[in-house]
Amino acid sequence: MFDPDDLATIREAKREWEAETLDPTLERFGERRETFTTDTGGQELERLYTPDDVADLDYGSDLGFPGETPYTRGVYPTMHRGRLWTMRQYAGMGTARETNERFRYLIDQGSSGLSMAFDLPTQKGYDSDAGMAAGEVGKAGVAIDSLRDMEVVFDGIPLDEVSTSMTINAPAAVLLAMYVAIGDKQGVDRAELRGTIQNDILKEYIARNLYIYPPEPSMRLITDVFEFCAAEVPKFNTISISGYHIREAGSTAAQEIAFTLGDGIEYVERALDAGLDVDDFAPQLSFFFNAHNNILEEVAKFRAARRLWAEIMDERFGAENPKSRQLKFHAQTGGSTLTAQQVENNVVRVAYQALAAVLGGAQSLHTNGKDEALSLPTEQSVRTALRTQQILAHESGVADTIDPLGGSYAVESLTDEIEAEAREILDAVDERGGMLAAVESGWVKRQIQDVAFERQQEIESGERIVVGVNEYQVDEEPEIDIEEVDEDDERRQKERLREVKDDRDDEAVEAALDALADAAAGDRNLVPPIVDAVKAYATVGEISDVLREEFGEYQPGF
Repeated sequence: MFDPDDLATIREAKREWEAETLDPTLERFGERRETFTTDTGGQELERLYTPDDVADLDYGSDLGFPGETPYTRGVYPTMHRGRLWTMRQYAGMGTARETNERFRYLIDQGSSGLSMAFDLPTQKGYDSDAGMAAGEVGKAGVAIDSLRDMEVVFDGIPLDEVSTSMTINAPAAVLLAMYVAIGDKQGVDRAELRGTIQNDILKEYIARNLYIYPPEPSMRLITDVFEFCAAEVPKFNTISISGYHIREAGSTAAQEIAFTLGDGIEYVERALDAGLDVDDFAPQLSFFFNAHNNILEEVAKFRAARRLWAEIMDERFGAENPKSRQLKFHAQTGGSTLTAQQVENNVVRVAYQALAAVLGGAQSLHTNGKDEALSLPTEQSVRTALRTQQILAHESGVADTIDPLGGSYAVESLTDEIEAEAREILDAVDERGGMLAAVESGWVKRQIQDVAFERQQEIESGERIVVGVNEYQVDEEPEIDIEEVDEDDERRQKERLREVKDDRDDEAVEAALDALADAAAGDRNLVPPIVDAVKAYATVGEISDVLREEFGEYQPGF
């Protein structure tokens, strides 16, 4: 026997185990491969973890207790024992009416939050009748042209009873204004509106390319939303700082949290430069991470991100409100991990990824439908995805104790390694003048592309196995129903838009757009005049065009 608290004894016992037990086995059977790494190759995994691998861990400063700094073990004292994570299912079904029907279905099936997907024209600030929108109306989500569409989407859905997340970035202020306007029409106190607006433009320049304006005016819009919501809509999360799309583009886990927190640092600095107090807006910051396949790596990533953000907010920004130091995050299972081959396998992938998010302490979770590599998910696929979360919550037991993998030698060691690598990346960002400068130079995108290229090479060579794609293939064609977009939807959407323009007060619209133009040319907060414009039924495209005229459009220089 040996003393588990005596590291010298543990080291000696490990050497004896290697010589007497391990080495003979390796000589006879070997191992499956020469090296084992985490999912994206960020960290090499040890054969065995012992107390020696976490010898430097200080429980008080590195782990602590849930709801207390450094929040490694969770941001709330009771975590999922007190309240389960919000179960969101992403939906945007082409037309406002279809989206309303899907939202109602999800609520009936037990979804505790709504998550809204917009089509590409809406995300780029174009109306459905714009030439740039041709062929894309309603294809990747719901088409929203005016407040009339939002009225249909939320018909019969009281906004004081639901939390709504909106994946919208460049025109985020416009869609937020529409949501506020719907709440006003329903008679809901703005202070009671709950939800999240993604509003993260930096990651668009990095990974997704759905930007409109150059960085400087885009950052102004974001800080204007911070200021407006702190005063008017205090329960609404003003930004979802997104690592999800960074990971989808191919980053490692450490890059995902480093670049995401780097974006967060940039937003905080811009808000402070605009004269806001950190503790007035920081509690409304939220984060959005990917949940990929390697369970231990993902759990460690989430824990490392919480600990690192708490330190950043404390030491770099001097935040005094504990809520300002809490990294609250939504997770979505990995879209890039879904395969068109053997789509049933995606149910298993999604379940394990969701498990990682829950074990990692997510506040909100979306589980992908098995068919999302092929199309928008069918109603049946959405139900299975939601049931996956409900089974995790009510049958698996993983929500019944806080941070159940905390104290694992492997998980604690990985948490430290991912945090250390993320710190090195953040130092490199600082050396380049901060996140905005690193993004504009193309450096961030290059770092991610290098990893993505290496991973694709591993898949093509067979070094990395993707079940059903480069190993364990079958020849039969998949038999699966897929959600299809009605080609007449675009025509009908244009007709509805024309009706809105015919029915509205043109003088009121013109006056509202002129007031917005004046605000954009000056330094007033842009959200109130945008709210006035949407209430006059000015369209997303019209409002975006006013801002395009003043701010210009972004042209990448790399």
